[in-house]
Amino acid sequence: MSPPKTFHVKSFGCQMNVYDGERMAELMAAQGLTHADAVDADVVVLNTCHIRERATEKVYSDIGRLRKDQRRKSGKTPMIAVAGCVAQAEGEEIFTRAKVDIVVGPQAYHNLPELVAKAAAGTPSLDTDMPLLSKFGALPARRKVAPSAFLTVQEGCDKFCTYCVVPYTRGAEISRPFAAIVDEAKALVDAGAREITLLGQNVNAWSENERGLHDLIRDLDRIPGLARIRYTTSHPNDMTQGLIDAHRDIESLMPFLHLPVQAGSDRVLKAMNRSHTRDSYLRLLDRVRAVRPDIALSGDFIVGFPGETDAEFEDTLSLVDAVGYAQAYSFKYSPRPGTPAASIVEQVPEAVMDERLQRLQAALNRDQHAFNAATVGRTCMVLLERTGKLPGQLIGKSPWLQSVHLIGNHAIGDLVEVTLAAAGPNSLTGIERVREAA
Repeated sequence: MSPPKTFHVKSFGCQMNVYDGERMAELMAAQGLTHADAVDADVVVLNTCHIRERATEKVYSDIGRLRKDQRRKSGKTPMIAVAGCVAQAEGEEIFTRAKVDIVVGPQAYHNLPELVAKAAAGTPSLDTDMPLLSKFGALPARRKVAPSAFLTVQEGCDKFCTYCVVPYTRGAEISRPFAAIVDEAKALVDAGAREITLLGQNVNAWSENERGLHDLIRDLDRIPGLARIRYTTSHPNDMTQGLIDAHRDIESLMPFLHLPVQAGSDRVLKAMNRSHTRDSYLRLLDRVRAVRPDIALSGDFIVGFPGETDAEFEDTLSLVDAVGYAQAYSFKYSPRPGTPAASIVEQVPEAVMDERLQRLQAALNRDQHAFNAATVGRTCMVLLERTGKLPGQLIGKSPWLQSVHLIGNHAIGDLVEVTLAAAGPNSLTGIERVREAA
């Protein structure tokens, strides 16, 4: 096989996968390869997610579809690399079943150029080692980026929730060094970012010596040109008073908090090995709202966890009613091989999970629409991130992470003061605020 000249990276799943996908693309570009559509690229990287039950089967389906599409268009067969959490979990099985060229885990993707060279020479390669953060030192400098950029500061998880594969595919919790994070943040701002979202499986577990995430945010706040800071995903167990106070004290820290709860029943939370209770979670939100009353809250929910009764699901609905989430993610329980919950006998029937998910999502959609409607009439800054479908339309984000549509003479990357004029279920319309002459 001749050395590839073009590449394509397709990422699935969480924002950390998006970040990893961007970094893999930068690696390939640093080797002189140019980006192409998946159907044309010489090497295609499938950056996978292993959270959902059918994730593995989706990878094999995508591999087959990709090969079929390229054969139909050009008669060639692409080099295929499977990266990410499915690669880490499945390893050798992917080689055996799918006959791909490269399998590389999420802690080893900095070796991708070397693996591509080996595959081009006829040697398929597997790398699922999990070294401690060595990949970050091997990655190229950040290039031109979008107005809103991701920055991984922490990886892995020590919580071992009984439904989750992350501790097995991403490893133990580990924090990137403070200085390396600040340097990358400065590079992102120099490359065009005006907003940075700090990422981690448990991002608020980031620490270095006596410093916590709130200290890191305070230092990032001093970077000239960085207008906005966000972070996700947080764990209730790591939500310190220092981080809560940061939402009061730091203007660039946006009034948005994603804090997964997963369920509203204490028995289910205990079975999930979550470290919080319903009451402790609600009291934590009270403390956050006490310092930042306008904060937008987001969460994650799993319905149909093994053994969940109708009454326990009603506990989840009542918790949703009590919180009033601005947005949230909800899923049916999905048994992951090797996790403790997968061996629980009392699995909830699929039809029951379907019905519960529909009821939960109806409540969450109701509250999201209500939150959006309550912000109509507010004046806020919107960071414009991309073009819309209408002529002259740009789409950006409010401080509360709402999509805002705006028509005006502006450019992507501008921060524009707007009045939120109308609310839909998933977005708002903004009108630029025009200041009167003095």
